[in-house]
Amino acid sequence: MDFDTFSKSDFRAVKVLACEEVPKSKKLLKFTLDDGTPERRVILSGIKEFYSPEELVGKTCIAIVNLPPREMMGEMSNGMLISAVNDYDGEEMLNLLMVDDSIPAGAKLY
Repeated sequence: MDFDTFSKSDFRAVKVLACEEVPKSKKLLKFTLDDGTPERRVILSGIKEFYSPEELVGKTCIAIVNLPPREMMGEMSNGMLISAVNDYDGEEMLNLLMVDDSIPAGAKLY
């Protein structure tokens, strides 16, 4: 990816208002997010193996908010939450990128 492509991505701080498992999915969690706009943003993320919904409510995360909507398991996802993935003793581990809660919803990352 070149710099121009990267710079078109709109990274924003988002606050997790609600999080729930997606019925019939082994991987997906459904996030309802405050992205600093009057409307709530819904993003689905395949991180259920690593987090329970309850532990994520109230957290401040980072999302790309200008991706086209994508249908997943009959639900529309409007963006992508950013995670760090690494190999730990032969097992893939995932850490959802969370930032200080003092960062307001909608803050743009540069």
